[in-house]
Amino acid sequence: MRVDVTVEAVIEAPREVVAAFAGDPGHAPEWYVNIRSVEWRTEPPLRVGSQLDFVAQFLGRRIAYTYEIAELVPGQRLVMASADGPFPMETTYAWSDVGSGTRMTLTNRGEPRGFAGIAGPLLQQAMRRATTKDLRKLKSLLEAGGAA
Repeated sequence: MRVDVTVEAVIEAPREVVAAFAGDPGHAPEWYVNIRSVEWRTEPPLRVGSQLDFVAQFLGRRIAYTYEIAELVPGQRLVMASADGPFPMETTYAWSDVGSGTRMTLTNRGEPRGFAGIAGPLLQQAMRRATTKDLRKLKSLLEAGGAA
């Protein structure tokens, strides 16, 4: 079963600030509830073809995977895709101006394998809960001026 989860939040901060912070993989452990670490495989800066190793804790399991940057439009869109791990996935961030702030949309799509594939509906619910918390945490951090 294919999993497709999209969540969004309006963050009262300029798009450039939100995109620069959220689009920097080094900040992921600060706002993603489940991300434990991110290591560069390729040299920074971030560009199409960059590869990063992520370690996450999700549903009580340690998950390690490599994301490759598939698309990058600074300040507007970032697409990362993984081909390895138990759950090949594509993650898309999109940023747009709304009022005095920024709408950030976070989409995760993928084809879970093995047991994760059987548990697709439950996995999708868990992903929606987690990504909603992630954007809530990002919003709180950026609105409090915590982006360095």
